Amino acid sequence: MAGMVRMSLDSPEETRPFEGGSGQLQLVNLEGGGVGRATFEPGWQWSKHVKPMAKTDSCQAAHTGYFISGRMKIVMDDGEEMEFGPGDFMMVAPGHDAWTVGNEPCVVIDWQGFADYAKQ
Repeated sequence: MAGMVRMSLDSPEETRPFEGGSGQLQLVNLEGGGVGRATFEPGWQWSKHVKPMAKTDSCQAAHTGYFISGRMKIVMDDGEEMEFGPGDFMMVAPGHDAWTVGNEPCVVIDWQGFADYAKQ
């Protein structure tokens, strides 16, 4: 590993749009894995806007992330649910659906689950 690495999500190595213009993922790839910033527009829902690309019944990515703005509700396959907002840290296991809450885009930084997220 180099002594220092500088990358910017404002100049990502890859951008992946979600179905229907419902948001996008901006990704940089580090030695330890991908780090992404996702913007989920109002009305976005994993089962509507990412499921067609993922081809799984629910999101099978584990997520470790931090919410910058907006709100998101996450419901696990077993029914457990939680809502996240600005300043919240999250750890979410595979097997969930999620959607934005309210009229503000939800912006999340994730350093575990975005390497293959919404990949065509």
